[in-house]
Amino acid sequence: MPKKGKEKNTVNKAKHAKLLARKNNKIKLDKQLHKERLKAIVKKINNQKKK
Repeated sequence: MPKKGKEKNTVNKAKHAKLLARKNNKIKLDKQLHKERLKAIVKKINNQKKK
């Protein structure tokens, strides 16, 4: 027989999933920004070498 009443830990699981998603999104954004900065630096150096 199924348990009666409220399901166990659903609030905590939802909160945990939300926090992990936020963390993963922040990591992805940081990696993307880092790549863009590196590309800009490489492009700048290549332009200086050509001159």
